[in-house]
Amino acid sequence: MTSKAYIKKFAFRFLIINLVYFMVKLTIDHGDQEELFFDRTGIFYYFSAFFLFMLTWETNDWLIRREVKSNANDSLDLSNGLKVLGINMLIILPVTALLYYVAIFKLNHICQIDADDPWLRFRIDFFRAGLLGFGVILFNLFYHSLKQKKELENKMNQLKKEVMTSKYKSLKNQISPHFLFNSLNTLTSLMYEDRDLASDFVTRLASCYRYILDNREEDLVSLEKELNFLDSFIFMMNVRHEGALSITTHITIDPKEHLIPTLSLQMLVENALKHNYFSKEKPLEISIISVQNDSVLIQNNLHIREQKEESTKLGLKNIKKRYSFYTNQAIKIETENKYFKVTLPLLPKNIKEVTIIKVS
Repeated sequence: MTSKAYIKKFAFRFLIINLVYFMVKLTIDHGDQEELFFDRTGIFYYFSAFFLFMLTWETNDWLIRREVKSNANDSLDLSNGLKVLGINMLIILPVTALLYYVAIFKLNHICQIDADDPWLRFRIDFFRAGLLGFGVILFNLFYHSLKQKKELENKMNQLKKEVMTSKYKSLKNQISPHFLFNSLNTLTSLMYEDRDLASDFVTRLASCYRYILDNREEDLVSLEKELNFLDSFIFMMNVRHEGALSITTHITIDPKEHLIPTLSLQMLVENALKHNYFSKEKPLEISIISVQNDSVLIQNNLHIREQKEESTKLGLKNIKKRYSFYTNQAIKIETENKYFKVTLPLLPKNIKEVTIIKVS
């Protein structure tokens, strides 16, 4: 926290503490009204109230930060809020009791707290301070909850914009002139070499573009549709690269029951082709495998191509942003035993959007 923000927070709390103190003070008769705020008793109650208020507030801030940091969702939910409340009271109540006990029974010659029954005075002061401390904690938790909710709304709005932007960038990239040029160049060669294969190639090319156009408004599609599209894409890549490429799929789950971001599998296959060199002697092997019932693994062996410019990893960032709108599950990316692996979570078919962090 910057010093400017802390000063602003301190000033706000100082104002609140003084308002609450003087409102409470005016309801309590401690003797002459002329000495209401300036006698030793008034000075003690003022500074003790200020100390207890600030201690409660700062302790509450620290406990909230600790709980948020330890929470997997980086948030404070109802359960954690009650935990913070309980711990805060366990810290503040003994300090409050000690402070008023010492003032009333040990240092009363300094504080000059006039009381016919010291234990009654102690209980009243202790109860009042505990009640006010409880109110401060609830107020601070409520404030944090509203702030967290506002941050969530801003984050959701930002994610919606990023999802839309990344979706259309993704689709635009797939309909690029470069992709079409390569496909038509391959088709031209096939027309002279194998007309039946050329016919199949045209059918698959049309199928790819039909899929892209039909789903240009959809950010999620069924795994079945994505695999059907990928089948056509794989066919075209195998024809183009003639034995230098091996792409296999092994899906053991029902692809109709799961969703996946549109073109995400194709994007990962495209990345593997872009960043690795391959030939008939050293083919590129890409596997797409279902893992348990909740994810799909895309892996390829590594023959890293020398890049003139460092990779921006925009494709992976694109997929991560799109997933973050629907699930808290992370995309797993790792390099292991000379294989590059990306594990994508599979989404249930009835999913809409996810509450990224819980709000108490």
